[in-house]
Amino acid sequence: MKLLTLNFLTCAIKACKSSPASFPLHPRDVELEIVESDINLPFLKNILPRLMWAELRTIAAELGLPELPETAPTRDHLVEGKEEAKEGEEVDEVPSQTARDLHRVLLETTVKEGKLVCGNCAHEYKVMEGVPNFLLPGHLV
Repeated sequence: MKLLTLNFLTCAIKACKSSPASFPLHPRDVELEIVESDINLPFLKNILPRLMWAELRTIAAELGLPELPETAPTRDHLVEGKEEAKEGEEVDEVPSQTARDLHRVLLETTVKEGKLVCGNCAHEYKVMEGVPNFLLPGHLV
């Protein structure tokens, strides 16, 4: 499960729906895996306005990942400059260090095993083989 997913998940227990503490789910006892991939600058630019920045910084800090800026960067902060293009080719944008760190956190870091814990009710959702289990026992539905 990519860490980007945690920016969109909340506790599934009905009593937690109205509590701000139920978001984000906090990773605990997790085994992380880094799956390197080419940086996708257009994706980062488009997802940036949809991210809950303070919560993303909290998750990254809890996992000991690269420190993200205190305030959300703008789309312009993701680009350092442009590479010169050969004749007939498009100009490539050069990603900034912020873009590289954000790409590492959101798209390359995956939770392989562990649990996600609600900050409101402390319910634990197991993650096995990269898949979180959000099925609730009958007494919690």
